[in-house]
Amino acid sequence: MPKKIILSTTNDISTDNRVHKVAMLLLELGYDVHWVGRSLPNSVPLNRPYTTTRMRLFFKKGGLFYAEFQVRLFFFLLLNRASVVLSNDLDTLLPAYLISRLYNTPLVYDSHEYFCGVPEIQGRWVKKVWLAVERSIFPKLTHVWTVNESIADLYEKDYGIRPQVFRNISPKPHAFEPKSKRELGLPEHMSIAINQGSGMNVDRGLEEAVSAVAGMEGWLLLLVGSGDAIPGLKEKVAQEGWQEKVKFIDRMPYDQLLHYTAAADVGLSLDKDSNINYRFSLPNKLFDYIHCNTPVVTSRVVEVKRIVEDYNVGLTVHVDNILALRRSIAAVAKHREAYEPGLKHAQEALSWEKECIPLRNFYAQFL
Repeated sequence: MPKKIILSTTNDISTDNRVHKVAMLLLELGYDVHWVGRSLPNSVPLNRPYTTTRMRLFFKKGGLFYAEFQVRLFFFLLLNRASVVLSNDLDTLLPAYLISRLYNTPLVYDSHEYFCGVPEIQGRWVKKVWLAVERSIFPKLTHVWTVNESIADLYEKDYGIRPQVFRNISPKPHAFEPKSKRELGLPEHMSIAINQGSGMNVDRGLEEAVSAVAGMEGWLLLLVGSGDAIPGLKEKVAQEGWQEKVKFIDRMPYDQLLHYTAAADVGLSLDKDSNINYRFSLPNKLFDYIHCNTPVVTSRVVEVKRIVEDYNVGLTVHVDNILALRRSIAAVAKHREAYEPGLKHAQEALSWEKECIPLRNFYAQFL
């Protein structure tokens, strides 16, 4: 009988591609994989080769949501015993840790970001709560992963434990036939800039992207996904009459998203250096752009700037300079062919197939 591993996240299973990649790898290794997430009003139906559970919660956000989720996840793990427990991010760690101690089960912690550095909790009482959870558990962990070396440095400085690293690199699209702008319902006569993801929140350069593209003749900005900043952006677009310049598209399954990524002329990743989490972020959308052959314009946060400049896949810019942002977007689109060699090189060097090798070896030890 295969060993059972339970993965837990607080987000919607259908749009978390990092965890899906791990789940597929575990399935290939021979695990019985069960992923526990939550159900949202706009959650799409799932068709996955592993088991999934989506919990319907009474509270949708805020402290009560997190409190409810902790209790629900604890009892789920209590009643569904696993050989290995995989906690994704700090908001699933406490119940996973308690169950691992109760059943003497191996616990793996995958920190997708420097959680206590996210801007949404700065200056709020909830940061003290999460920091207390992290400080009480993290030093006791044996198996910890994170998304890049910079964040590994931060955790090592905080706790004397250095997480192993696997970057959130997208798998190469297999048998991927890009759709035309017409097939996607996009104007064929306009150039397209895209910003995508499920974390389109404050300080991610979205306001600047909207202002920049709204002032560019012949350009359309696609904002594909969700996040705290979206309602305010929709209001701004309506107030300014920019509906023909900015198009909002809800979250969608990954294979559908890639059609929009490939149809774009420029991919945007504009996280600001406004907090420690964004300073060292390395969004998976950067790799999505690369693997869809879409050159980029990005901010100059550490890890992103390194990839863009090392592989010459686009330009970096000071996000607050709207004029410079416009010029960079236009320049990348105009000289797109100049970035083709860098994109091809990056596609070969930055592949999930290479990145997952240490991860595969790591999880094999529990079998």
